[in-house]
Amino acid sequence: MRYDSDHKGETRKRVLKEAAREIRAKGPNGVGVAGIMARAGLTHGGFYAHFESKEALIAAAIETMFESARSRFELTANDADPRLALLGYVDFYLSPQHRDSREHGCPLPALSGDLARLDPEARVRFGAGVAGLTGRLAEALGRHGIADPELAAASMLAEMVGAVTLSRAVADPAQSDAILQRAHAAVVQRFALGDGQ
Repeated sequence: MRYDSDHKGETRKRVLKEAAREIRAKGPNGVGVAGIMARAGLTHGGFYAHFESKEALIAAAIETMFESARSRFELTANDADPRLALLGYVDFYLSPQHRDSREHGCPLPALSGDLARLDPEARVRFGAGVAGLTGRLAEALGRHGIADPELAAASMLAEMVGAVTLSRAVADPAQSDAILQRAHAAVVQRFALGDGQ
């Protein structure tokens, strides 16, 4: 049976969605093609109709993750007031819900430790995603009146990613919550995101 290009495109999206979820949860080295294809409702044999290799799948899934992160940023930070937009994003990013939903959250804390060992194409797509998210933060910070918004955005993103990464790594739930709370308070204070600031 022959399928049209729309069907093939939808199938590819389904595979990428499953791959993105699996890679976030287990890391790129912890996923198997057969499992991803099965969760997408396909056979392992159909994989090569969509991707040249597992590495190509991982690179494309990373791009999919950043598209999802961009959508999340736009939903969370869609307020016309840049302070409120940034505060909404910081509230989401440094929340226990984001920490606990690794398979749906931002790819930065989920994958940063793994990317140095992946092939160049995956790292290029990851770098493009980092640049895109940094740029969106810089734009909002600039509208908020922060001097040198590009530098500020890089710093803000690094602190938030680090806080989520550390909060996921520690075993003590109270310590994990405290990491998020302290980072949240520091980001809100430094970038004047609180009420009356």
